[in-house]
Amino acid sequence: MVYFCSCFMDPEVAEIPPPIHQKPSRFKKQKQQTVVHNVIDLDGDDNLLVLGETSRKRRNKGKAVVPPGLTSITDEPENETLKKLQSFKQFDTVVNTSDHHYVKNKSTIKQNPTSWAKKIQEEWKILEKHLPETIFVRVYESRMDLLRAVIIGSEGTPYQDGLFFFDVFFPGGYPNEPPHVHYHSRGLRLNPNLYSSGKVCLSLLNTWSGSKNEKWTPGVSTMLQVLVSIQGLILNAKPYFNEPGFANSRGTQNGEAQSLKYNENTFILSVRTMKYTMKNPPKNFEDLVVGHFFSRAHDILASCKAYMEGVQVGCLAKGGVQDVDEDGGKNSDKFKADLFGYVKPLVKEFKTIGVKDCQKFLLRLLQNRLL
Repeated sequence: MVYFCSCFMDPEVAEIPPPIHQKPSRFKKQKQQTVVHNVIDLDGDDNLLVLGETSRKRRNKGKAVVPPGLTSITDEPENETLKKLQSFKQFDTVVNTSDHHYVKNKSTIKQNPTSWAKKIQEEWKILEKHLPETIFVRVYESRMDLLRAVIIGSEGTPYQDGLFFFDVFFPGGYPNEPPHVHYHSRGLRLNPNLYSSGKVCLSLLNTWSGSKNEKWTPGVSTMLQVLVSIQGLILNAKPYFNEPGFANSRGTQNGEAQSLKYNENTFILSVRTMKYTMKNPPKNFEDLVVGHFFSRAHDILASCKAYMEGVQVGCLAKGGVQDVDEDGGKNSDKFKADLFGYVKPLVKEFKTIGVKDCQKFLLRLLQNRLL
């Protein structure tokens, strides 16, 4: 299965002026459904509908926001790892661009440089004001054309509790042309829209087909919409159906069985991505990476245990099992065996960052496999 994506690379070089200072839903009827994820969009200046959350007004103005599910960590205030996590701002300006995918790119300004810079600053304000709690962004003092974001995988998906990093480049023609977005794949393809090369296929980025109102619209589309669309449309509960050739099989016995199989592989790739991210966290996000996995390690291992015991991949939420699709069948024995093999190195990384009692969990898994 192949997507045809265009890769926007401007070979010309110019100095950047210094800084001034979609829509498929999951409303398919299922045997059991407790949570609905849908497309997110801005509605006015102050309201944002957030994937998997209730609509709310938010003005964090760059303050640290503890991601959902971490409220219980405050009983260990002495822990430096958790203190750093709690103080990690959702939006902030940083300096180090050394590992950014587009660091060697330079924007050839195709318009008034002041207007170009002003538009990017407007994007910064929107992000600072409206970011959902599961997305964190860093922009750069000396490179207004660069941005880095991380999205936390949503509950009820095979991406749950994972961290997914994206590097962004604002070309000289922005906002008349969309930003360029690169996914930190670690060489793994865990979604039809996210290539192992880092390409991101999304109508809003003009890298995939779509109707006129699904594509980038100058003066209307924003970087926030891009990030929330990646979270809602790409990192969803059943990514198998993102592939156009398979979309029509949604709801059929064969389609749902293939979707579960795809989710199994996706979860294993997500686990591998977790391990690689802990070993080599992207710059300026080190405290978030360590704190996130430190605080969620036991939840992640509990998910692994549940999946190895037969719970369908992507059917877990904080409240328990959700969205079980009886047409999808049960997790395969091969998946359970493969996952056990990948959990062991994951536990090793958890121990490296200071997570306790992981070995006990591994022993329990081993005992269950021997029974």
